[in-house]
Amino acid sequence: MTATGSKNESPAKAKRPLPWPIRFYQSDVGKKYVMAITGVVGLGFIVFHMLGNLHAFEGSDQLNHYAEGLREIGEPIAPKTFLLWIGRLGLLAALAGHLHAAWALSRSNQKARGAVGYEDRNYLAANYASRTMRWTGIIILLFIVWHLADLTWGVGAINPDYVRGEVYANLIASLERWPVFLIYLTAQGALALHIWHGAWSLFQSVGINNARFNHWRRNFATALAGIVAIGYLTVPFGILFGIIH
Repeated sequence: MTATGSKNESPAKAKRPLPWPIRFYQSDVGKKYVMAITGVVGLGFIVFHMLGNLHAFEGSDQLNHYAEGLREIGEPIAPKTFLLWIGRLGLLAALAGHLHAAWALSRSNQKARGAVGYEDRNYLAANYASRTMRWTGIIILLFIVWHLADLTWGVGAINPDYVRGEVYANLIASLERWPVFLIYLTAQGALALHIWHGAWSLFQSVGINNARFNHWRRNFATALAGIVAIGYLTVPFGILFGIIH
């Protein structure tokens, strides 16, 4: 007599494991690496952008020529603005990765901390910059959007004197207004604090954490934050004192 059914059912297919990069990112260590790598990308752009801004001291022709040169990178091999947009998309991806890793690590720390307050935790670099890392990040993010609307998109409500292609004139028209000047100063202060703590914790995030090197890490973070802050602030103060006009 033949059996009408089999008692042994085929085992369920084993769930295919996620790719290693995704599994690595799911760990706190992976998120810290993403924070460090995207932070380095952001720092590279910040330094490059700072150096570009200093062309303002050379006059309108030089700054406008520099801005147009960014649009022409790769010509004639690549179409105009093609590589510029590749760079912009790369920076946007780095920013998204940085924000998500920061948010995920914050959630993970909150779960691990439970009811214990932040003040009860013994961090090596628990100073004003580290305690306000989240808030300086929010200020910087808001400033990026405002800065783009001011000098890239030319939103009339933010920069009513904006003229497309006139980078030098747009810069002066924006920063010679006191509210904008103060916004810029606030943003640069937040950026300096963010860079200081980011540069300090960069080595710890990738596993380089030795008390013998803490002095050098602190000096590196301080020097980098100071150079960036001074480099960016020279332009608004140059406009304020009539050096850039």
